[in-house]
Amino acid sequence: MRPDLKQRGNDMSTLTQASAQWASRPADERFTSLDEMADMMETKRANSREKHVSIRQIEAIPTIDNKGIEIHGPNGVGYSPSHWAFGQLAARAEAPAGYLRSLPAPMAADCLNYGLKFKRNIDEIAVLLDKTEAPVIRAATGPRYGRIWNSDIVNKLTDVFGDGVTGDFTVPAEFGKAVAVSKENTTLFAGDRDMFVFLADEKNRIETPNRRNGETGTMARGFFVWNSEVGAATFGVQSFLFDYVCSNRIVWGAQDVKKITVRHTSAAPDRFLEEIAPALLSYSNSAVSSVETALANARNARFDSDDKLTEFLSARFGKRESQAIKAAHMADEQRPIETIWDAVTGATAYARGIEWQDERVAVEREAGKLLDLVSA
Repeated sequence: MRPDLKQRGNDMSTLTQASAQWASRPADERFTSLDEMADMMETKRANSREKHVSIRQIEAIPTIDNKGIEIHGPNGVGYSPSHWAFGQLAARAEAPAGYLRSLPAPMAADCLNYGLKFKRNIDEIAVLLDKTEAPVIRAATGPRYGRIWNSDIVNKLTDVFGDGVTGDFTVPAEFGKAVAVSKENTTLFAGDRDMFVFLADEKNRIETPNRRNGETGTMARGFFVWNSEVGAATFGVQSFLFDYVCSNRIVWGAQDVKKITVRHTSAAPDRFLEEIAPALLSYSNSAVSSVETALANARNARFDSDDKLTEFLSARFGKRESQAIKAAHMADEQRPIETIWDAVTGATAYARGIEWQDERVAVEREAGKLLDLVSA
């Protein structure tokens, strides 16, 4: 750690995750805005289909030139597995993927088929197909895999933070000085396997007591978001305060680092929409220093009575909407609203049923503001 970043009272650290992404991503996995990123992800999702198939119904067959392998399903159509999907299939067959790749295609196909038939540890898999001109299997996961689509995450980030270039939360500056976002300095990354986003609000800095040598200082808010819709990583959010980001996209002087991860179980998509997205919204609207703090405070703030709850919701959403929000929470959770967090969950559940995007986003933003009440 640099000597000038030492302080008393609060431990500081250097975060290198964004720098590792910046140093390793090729040009076609770099984006200069969230809008550009979302367009790519929407196209990829539109071309994707998920199918649940019995392992007994799939077979590995060498390509005509014996230089590769296709996976054929019950309909007889052949799909080439991506590098990642081949590794997932090999794991199901209890065979080392690296070793299979070193074998001639006919022999590798035989080994894979034997393992899938006799050594399988699961009877059914969920395959994610890319049905473009060259059909590809993007992933081969377990049947209970809860896919959080990259497009859902980035679209939600766009709803909350804008395009990542012109709002408060943007691709970070270099040493605190704003620069035009390019593929060379971006912190928005996505490929076939995973995605990573780093945004920061360096305009509205937070005053921090006892920053250095007992003196008050200011810090910016930032967060990382990462995900893999093909099973290569969990979904996660890491929020933090920091001094500045250098041109190599290293975060210097980070403190109050908080991380939330969501495993891709069957409930994962709902948990993203109902918990993490509203917490990100609160983080964008208030001085709360972490997503985790916003969640904890909201869960501990309870309503004394139903009258108090009705008054609280009506003042913010209107009387008709307040009843709809309570009904939406009851339908989803099978219990009445008890806390601020429940109110956020109910409001976002109600918003999902609104047809018009502008109205839906307005309700979601108001739900995020509820968390501001317990962010102090």
